[in-house]
Amino acid sequence: MGVIGLDLHKEHKPKLPTSGGICVAFGVLSGLLTYIGLQTYLGYAFRPIYDLENWLVYILAVTTTIVIVMFVGLLDDLNVKPRLVQTKEGQDIRVGIPQWLKPLLTLPAAIPLMVLQYPHMEMAIPFWGVVNVGPFLYPLLIIPVGVVGASNAVNLLAGFNGLEAGMGIIYFLGLGVYAALHRSIGAVVFLIAFAALVGFIRYNVYPARILPGDSLTYLLGSVVAAGVIVGNMERSGIIVMLPFIIEFFLKSLTKFKATSIGRLRKDGKLDSPYGRRVYSWTHVLMNLGAFTERQVTILLILIQLCFVILLFLGIM
Repeated sequence: MGVIGLDLHKEHKPKLPTSGGICVAFGVLSGLLTYIGLQTYLGYAFRPIYDLENWLVYILAVTTTIVIVMFVGLLDDLNVKPRLVQTKEGQDIRVGIPQWLKPLLTLPAAIPLMVLQYPHMEMAIPFWGVVNVGPFLYPLLIIPVGVVGASNAVNLLAGFNGLEAGMGIIYFLGLGVYAALHRSIGAVVFLIAFAALVGFIRYNVYPARILPGDSLTYLLGSVVAAGVIVGNMERSGIIVMLPFIIEFFLKSLTKFKATSIGRLRKDGKLDSPYGRRVYSWTHVLMNLGAFTERQVTILLILIQLCFVILLFLGIM
């Protein structure tokens, strides 16, 4: 179909198929619909790990949300195909849908969850505890902010072979196990997404044969937001998303114009295009040592693992 992207950390910047989020979305949706079928037609013969009377409504709301968000990412991938510009630092970057428009396009994805959670009034916040926010603040403000924020935040930390899928495997597995231990329906969403990513990363790990594209990064954020909301796991979602929240504030220093992409050296190592200035987790690692693309990816996955471990330690 000609939907391709450049693998920017390789010497000759090879062209690869992109928008791999379509593949992962197919896996996630297949898993969710299979689960619906098993529960509907086998009932208690297929023993659930949760106790929720209207489970079907929750699963269908999650399905609707992630399909809408993935479609926005796909639109960005299709729009960006013929457009490639070079920054003053010498970095090739993709130019797609305007940055200000993406949150607006993902906003409708929050509607199914907003309707579902009314009049939910409580949410758990790290270091704070359970807070009663009233019957309108949570569904009308917090849910839209959560869906839009998570969908766009995962997209900020990307561009390395296996990074998005690798970090996703870690936080989906952590959230899934944590939800299962607490008999939350979020376990269904997270563990299905984990399985879909395990199938995908084989083709995305260094050296990648397919690139994730915005269709994957947006999809991952929406799955986290949807699973956290239907599972009443706000605190857990915030903890595992802290690397992306930090990335958001780092990128905001340049009004989101900075890129996470490094400058490739002749020895295959990466330098930060901004010198000692730090606008991303990747810049921190590039300034700490001479790392290759694969090493930067592994280190970021380990950082994500540390935040997932915090989830189980209960110190936040």
